[in-house]
Amino acid sequence: MNQYTLRLARSNDLEALTEFNQAMALETEGKQLDTQTLRSGVAGMLNQPHFGFYLVAEQEGEIVGSLAVTFEWSDWRNKLFWWIQSVYVRPQSRRQGIYSALYTRVREMALEQGNVCGFRLYVEKENEIAQATYQKLGMQECQYFMFESKA
Repeated sequence: MNQYTLRLARSNDLEALTEFNQAMALETEGKQLDTQTLRSGVAGMLNQPHFGFYLVAEQEGEIVGSLAVTFEWSDWRNKLFWWIQSVYVRPQSRRQGIYSALYTRVREMALEQGNVCGFRLYVEKENEIAQATYQKLGMQECQYFMFESKA
């Protein structure tokens, strides 16, 4: 297994993160995202840390995996939920523990911060491989359905 390092994403990771998001949307949902909108959205999070952050796994100077964390305030708990989003590991780098390492690091960061009550993510109903991975790491399906509407 090749070694990798974990770090917070930087502004010069913009293109790789845009590429990863584009690939993930196509692979998991069959969606072709508008590249300029996506690039602006990724840049928005990189430049505005109150929205969240990206964590990346780097191997031999190349980003091979990433995830995003966004924040949701819980008035019931007086703490934050961290939403894990935009999970992607390059196909040739999968099954090497990269997502597991990213998730473990996110959990450590949340403990260090001290005001995080839990982690949430959403996954396509048909994506059984991802669901199995999340369950293996101790996550479980919650009792809520997700609804949305456009603003």
